[in-house]
Amino acid sequence: MPHKKKILIIDDETDLCLLLKDYFTRKKNYEVTLSHSLADGISLVSAIKPDILFLDNNLPDDEGWKEAPGIATDNPQTYIVLVSAYHPSVPSMPVADMFRVIEKPISFSDLDAQFGTF
Repeated sequence: MPHKKKILIIDDETDLCLLLKDYFTRKKNYEVTLSHSLADGISLVSAIKPDILFLDNNLPDDEGWKEAPGIATDNPQTYIVLVSAYHPSVPSMPVADMFRVIEKPISFSDLDAQFGTF
């Protein structure tokens, strides 16, 4: 059986997390973990070493995007998807081709285009 890609979603919007989890789980080659706070999510990044990280900006315990450059530096193999319904300033990321920004609401066609070959 081929290796499943690990996805970590750090977002406090439970419905969005469940929709994304269902979307990727149906594709059969992804294993999805959810976190609804930045503190728990940061711990999970270290523990599971995700291939893909969805990171919301406006979380109950802090702004997720402030942590993105450090996460990218510590986990250069992780592709980071910065998610927000607002238009915050994109942080300076250490590797330009290992992240992208997706604005909420997230469309499945955008996900298909981005992750169809991932």
